[in-house]
Amino acid sequence: MKKYEYGVTRVPGRVIFGAGQRAALGRVAASFGKRALICTDSRLGQDPLIDQLVSNLATHGVETKVFDGTQAELPLEGVRECVAQYRKFDADIYIGVGGGSCIDLAKVVSLLMTYPEPVAQYYGEFKVPGSIRPVIAIPTTSGTGSEVTPVAVLADPQRAMKAGISSPELIPHVAICDPELTLSCPSGLTAITGTDALSHAIEAISAIRREPDPGMVMDRVFVGKNTLSDHYALQAIRLITDNLATAVEHGSDITARSAMMLASTYAGMAFSTAGTCAAHAIQYPVGALTHTSHGLGIGVLLPYTMDFNLQASVDVYAEIAEAMGISSAGGPQEAACAMIASVRALLKRISIPSSLKDLGVKPEDLDTIAQQTMSAARLVENNPRKLDIPGVRSILDAAMQGA
Repeated sequence: MKKYEYGVTRVPGRVIFGAGQRAALGRVAASFGKRALICTDSRLGQDPLIDQLVSNLATHGVETKVFDGTQAELPLEGVRECVAQYRKFDADIYIGVGGGSCIDLAKVVSLLMTYPEPVAQYYGEFKVPGSIRPVIAIPTTSGTGSEVTPVAVLADPQRAMKAGISSPELIPHVAICDPELTLSCPSGLTAITGTDALSHAIEAISAIRREPDPGMVMDRVFVGKNTLSDHYALQAIRLITDNLATAVEHGSDITARSAMMLASTYAGMAFSTAGTCAAHAIQYPVGALTHTSHGLGIGVLLPYTMDFNLQASVDVYAEIAEAMGISSAGGPQEAACAMIASVRALLKRISIPSSLKDLGVKPEDLDTIAQQTMSAARLVENNPRKLDIPGVRSILDAAMQGA
């Protein structure tokens, strides 16, 4: 198949990027309605930013309420608490301000304000019956890409692992990406979220390439590797390679912060149609077991999943190497190996652990993790090399040993 024969892009109706662009919120929101609910967390709820946003919305005739109870990993009870508290307010617009959980909360609350419970009926792909109320996403970290994706992930106590709702209806109507909002992000969180963005880009461009059936875009949220997502992924990889370490080590560097926010958005645009693969599939049970952050688990697993996929992805990895500025006279195989080594070096520099032991995983946990990984079918099927339980175990065994 020729490289440029098939492409899919699903993105917000408007993506507004740049320093200071949060000031566009009032006019943007007013184009959708007169009542807005801001979904954020307790830390940001005390930040002057929220008062500034509320004032900006009021200037444009939008009445606003603020829910600042978003919890990490987005437990289902927290979603229901927000819905119950603001059902009577009946907002026209839902504004997620913060990290991925805050943006995902805005998506799911809008969903439940539009369609009835139980929320479990929407888990999986294409289960949302139609349009939800407008969502505006304002990220304050550079990593999840939730501001441009069709996915919301939450923790349901009825399930051993996180549950995902995947539907184009969840793509925010508008993403306002203002890198000034990331200047106060701590170095450790900057490292973790940046690692997540890097994994989105690498897994999107190296996902399986499927035959471009005309109905595929209506049957799969994640269609696999394609020419449009490849473009976004490579742009993200270039930016992250050049700027992640600087953003971690010099958090006030607005140039690096801007590059990382743009990279995160590009990576989100890439994986929102191409999808992710083994690292994400394995992280779900690892995260559920160890209660460690998504990005941290991804960072540990990513190099080992690339080792596993190497022979199925030599040419793609060589293309990534070129985007990272890695030159090799030894051909694609040497370039691919050098790329993986470079990713390892970058993760080490920003203090991402190299072993699952560092996350609290024990040898006796590995069989269960391998079995649970297979339940993330849309990610397992998206991997460029066939992923089965023995294959997952080989990745886990290597990740337990460390590099």
